[in-house]
Amino acid sequence: MFGNLGFSYIGLLFLWMLFIPNILWSKRKPQGYTSENENKILLAFEKLGEMLTCCCAFLFSDFNIHKWTRWSLWLLAAFIFMIMYEAWWVRYFRSERKLSDFYSSFFGIPLAGATLPVIAFFMLGIYGKVACMLIAALILGIGHIGIHMQHKKSIDTERRK
Repeated sequence: MFGNLGFSYIGLLFLWMLFIPNILWSKRKPQGYTSENENKILLAFEKLGEMLTCCCAFLFSDFNIHKWTRWSLWLLAAFIFMIMYEAWWVRYFRSERKLSDFYSSFFGIPLAGATLPVIAFFMLGIYGKVACMLIAALILGIGHIGIHMQHKKSIDTERRK
């Protein structure tokens, strides 16, 4: 239920897929972006979720590829969501990099930059049958998606004025 301790190369791959575009983003933030006035509770959830998700991804060997079964479809789905996340970043970096681009949906998934990796890590947790990853992804989702929802709401309010 809590997983087998050991290095996960799949977890490392997922973290690279997560971190590389975010590092690039730090130099290419959208026009008008600010992290001021973020809800402190959501921010605490986000930071805790980030820490727990990263630790779980590295520390549980249950995420590594095993013999193919129907259960492996969860890993395939997790990879598909991470690939969609990478594609969303490509679209963002090719855009004018406005706030509306950053908080956009992708293939009908709202706030894709926040939602896609949370879904991917949650599915990775299902695949590995690691309850810690499921909890970590839920905590991350509450904080990260919640903050993105707040930002999008304020942009929409500004646009209506």
